[in-house]
Amino acid sequence: MLRVGITGQSGFIGTHLYNYLNLRKTEIQMIPYKDEYFSNSEQLMDFVSHCDTIVHLAAMNRHNNPDIIYNTNIGLVKKLIGALEQARSKVHVIFSSSTQEEHDNPYGKSKYEGRILLEEWARRNNAQFTGLIIPNVFGPFGNPFYNSVIATFCYQLTHSIEPHIEIDGLMKLIYVNELIEEIYYLIIKKPKDALSLIRVKNTTEIKVSGILDMCKNYKSLYFENGILPNLDDRFGLDLFNTFITYIDIKNYFPVRLNQKVDNRGSFVETIKLNSGGQVSFSTTKPGITRGNHFHTQKAERFIVIKGKARIQLKRIGTTEVLNFELDGSQPSYVDMPVWYTHNITNIGDDTLYTLFWINEPYRPENPDTFMEMV
Repeated sequence: MLRVGITGQSGFIGTHLYNYLNLRKTEIQMIPYKDEYFSNSEQLMDFVSHCDTIVHLAAMNRHNNPDIIYNTNIGLVKKLIGALEQARSKVHVIFSSSTQEEHDNPYGKSKYEGRILLEEWARRNNAQFTGLIIPNVFGPFGNPFYNSVIATFCYQLTHSIEPHIEIDGLMKLIYVNELIEEIYYLIIKKPKDALSLIRVKNTTEIKVSGILDMCKNYKSLYFENGILPNLDDRFGLDLFNTFITYIDIKNYFPVRLNQKVDNRGSFVETIKLNSGGQVSFSTTKPGITRGNHFHTQKAERFIVIKGKARIQLKRIGTTEVLNFELDGSQPSYVDMPVWYTHNITNIGDDTLYTLFWINEPYRPENPDTFMEMV
């Protein structure tokens, strides 16, 4: 059982890494971390002394004053080194640096110099250090105007703000799930060399204008018309799953479907899509709940066509539960964002009829389904 601590645990990458590692409780024990530890040397020393591996993510990305960015990030590294030396720790430190190291800016300089300081600490103390040079990272729950241009575009397009491109450069990107999987393997299988520098490969190259065009397409198809885009491409799926997490879910769902009724009965178009996947059908008896699980990479839709249902969603790591009541007399749907545990309960007196769409057929070898109560 490896004991792992993450500095910057509440940040964008830190949240994803914590949630991912927390699913692997047979291998990894998470050591509690709070940001205020860096303001208390005793608490920070206690934290590092309980870890076998520390992933140092805590950093400032942006600020109006460049000196504050540089001084903050270097200060965090020096405090971490001080705690490690005070605890006489030989913990494996994994440090997240950035391709910004190559540029003459305060953030890039702080990352480069911080990496060198930690490498020197490891050399002095016969400890293990792994430096990661990471390309641009995107994914769900990033902070707009701070973490990435993708987060900014997704937020703007779902909140009636017109996006603008300042520099239409070629971006080298990695999806946050892909990055945390690489970090996980470095934790489980340490590099052979005590001191190592790993350049994390980007998985996509695309111009900023290309990203914006794709996001605008998601807005037009999905956000405004409920049509699911083509999700056969891995980057397209990752970008779509990112996009929908910026929607104001509480006010967007449930989406009412257009029901046509005549003397023959009724007709409802339930799913319009430019993608494949699997469509399923279920009946649920009164009082029964299905689900209580979440996905990390699948897109999914629940459509109530007969009966009364309550659909609940809760983002992993939070406590707020979103409740949606749907009635088959007015067919409607709710989509399940990644990292939201969800369920559906028959709250009526009759059998509940539900359609389910998911973007890929069920694969027993990689179900991407994790049980957790809403």
